[in-house]
Amino acid sequence: MTLVKRRTMVIGIMWVLLSLPVAMALAEAVSFYVLNASNGTLVSGRNRDYLLFVPKNYDSAKPTPLVISMHGAAMWGAAQKDTSQWNTLADREGFIVVYPSGAKGNGPRHWDEEDVTFISELIDTLEADYNIDQARIYADGISNGGGMAFALSCTLPDRIAAVGMVAAAHLVPFSWCPDPRPVPMISFHGTADLFTPYHGGSSWAAPKPFPSVVTWTANWARRNRCDPKPIDSAVAADVTRRSYLGCAEDAAVVLYTIHGGGHTWPGGKPLPEWFAGPTTRSIDASSLMWDFFQEHPLMPR
Repeated sequence: MTLVKRRTMVIGIMWVLLSLPVAMALAEAVSFYVLNASNGTLVSGRNRDYLLFVPKNYDSAKPTPLVISMHGAAMWGAAQKDTSQWNTLADREGFIVVYPSGAKGNGPRHWDEEDVTFISELIDTLEADYNIDQARIYADGISNGGGMAFALSCTLPDRIAAVGMVAAAHLVPFSWCPDPRPVPMISFHGTADLFTPYHGGSSWAAPKPFPSVVTWTANWARRNRCDPKPIDSAVAADVTRRSYLGCAEDAAVVLYTIHGGGHTWPGGKPLPEWFAGPTTRSIDASSLMWDFFQEHPLMPR
């Protein structure tokens, strides 16, 4: 091989090697966009988007339950899909899941009380396109999305049959609740959560202190007119359950405490532990929520 040919080959190899990081970064960007793209939009004050999952055995002749699952602040619908792993369960059990995205505003996506209108209009849109069982519409969320689930229980109690919350960020007091009708609730919270502290108090993640999770749960039990004395039980080495029963309209209140758990979705896709803390594998929040939801259809009022 001549010196010229050898030099040309070396230059060619160098260009290939140098272009690999760019190509890999481009491929990652395309993959991220595809995996995180929404597949539905509607106008609710502004353009809003959502990611919808319909199980393969969906039957338009059969009323189908709907689960509305909401992401935490600075996240988006597809991220909540990955974190919660609802789709696998929905495909097996035959219910529809929708992952709405919070408003962008002038910063990261987040939820606030004004988004109640968006969620209500999203339900209207899905009811127009699918045979939604109006007695089995449920809402859940993590962090800021869990706080939004509380807001929906207070503003749409005639549409939301029950709610589920994981590491919920409650920044409005119970006194804010405009409609205190009983709504069944199941929640999960880790004692090592550095974003929304289990025992309440200040956090770098919010400008105002958070309430104690135990106190918040007791307040919900009072709202639902439950027996004031809860039943505590051990579920796993790192998990205990507190149940309030004897509630009005059978609106039970359940709290799973994950001892040493972080700001994560139990049994779901782990977030980076250095950032969010440990994710327990002892329980699966989505499966437990679904069992709870099935026990609590919307009561006639």
